[in-house]
Amino acid sequence: MAGAGAGAAGAGSSAEAWAVNATVATKAAEAALQLRIAQAEETGLIVQIGAWVIRSVCQQQAYWLKRGLRTVPIAVNLSSVQFEKGDLLNTVQTALQSHPLDAHWLDVELTESAVMKDPEAAASTLLALRKLGVGVALDDFGTGFSSLAHLKRFPFDSVKIDRSFVTDITNNPEDAAIATAIIAMAHTLKLKVVAEGVETEGQ
Repeated sequence: MAGAGAGAAGAGSSAEAWAVNATVATKAAEAALQLRIAQAEETGLIVQIGAWVIRSVCQQQAYWLKRGLRTVPIAVNLSSVQFEKGDLLNTVQTALQSHPLDAHWLDVELTESAVMKDPEAAASTLLALRKLGVGVALDDFGTGFSSLAHLKRFPFDSVKIDRSFVTDITNNPEDAAIATAIIAMAHTLKLKVVAEGVETEGQ
């Protein structure tokens, strides 16, 4: 079942969403989905699935815009396998041209592990996407081996605070402090910030 999750920005006082995530499952199916994704990555099928998601997002955005409906950029999560083995730049260019759609209506998200397998090639691909006008976000920031150096090395234009810091942000001072620090740092670097899993007004 297709769905979309809104991202909350850490800049300004406006509560309007400026981006959403394209997903292919409900929350109840998340565990099963992760297993399926792992299997798809092992077989390489994730490349075709990822390409289909990108095409579908571009098609839907073009449909809404053609009818004068208000929309925001939709973000697509990229698998490390898709990023490494798929012809990502060509996939994105073809999808944008086929419908057609201005590139700023599409964002891509990837984790640090995806870009660190081949940093030079990753930086080149991300820069090419940015030049097209596609938004590029660093996903799950604050977990694993998150490095400030990576924010400088790779041409990201936004970071996503992992939901583990957001869930208890209203009653856990440590989570609140970490989120505040990430927001302040990102804004200093002129990056947009998205908080994952925002579900309440307090968060």
